[in-house]
Amino acid sequence: MLKALFFSLLAVGLTAAYLLTTSHAEPLPAGAKAPTDAVLDQDGKPFDLAAAYKKGLTLVYFYPKADTPGCTKQACSLRDENAEITKAGIQILGVSMDKPEAQKAFKEKYKLPFTLLADHDGKIVAGFGVPTMRIGFSKRQSFLVKDGLIVWTDPDVNPATHTTKVLEAAAKLK
Repeated sequence: MLKALFFSLLAVGLTAAYLLTTSHAEPLPAGAKAPTDAVLDQDGKPFDLAAAYKKGLTLVYFYPKADTPGCTKQACSLRDENAEITKAGIQILGVSMDKPEAQKAFKEKYKLPFTLLADHDGKIVAGFGVPTMRIGFSKRQSFLVKDGLIVWTDPDVNPATHTTKVLEAAAKLK
């Protein structure tokens, strides 16, 4: 009986490890051209990344899954500091591999004042070099884009300090 339980737990553990393994990807470095692949916003409408980049400094932040604890903490921090972020001249684009409906529900539930992009096919995630887990989640990473070029990256985003790091990076760019 214990032997069967052990092997059952081992199988569950190995399955979880397999599903949570990530693809190896290198995030785009500063100076690289930011991707402009076709993507949908939270309303299911085409979103023009190239046009967005022309509006000024753009935070493109990637998160694993809408309406999960860490992603909610990160998004709400950006929401709560939106006045300061806007004052710094930054527009925000949140990106996950969720479908538009999930992005829209997330945006509405937490009253997020910025655009969420539904990169369900992973083209933007891959274009930025963000690693993904086999279960269809991207790793949490951030990029600042200016004039279509990456000017800052954070490959190891911590939801608790993300907003502060973005504002510090933007201040250094001025």
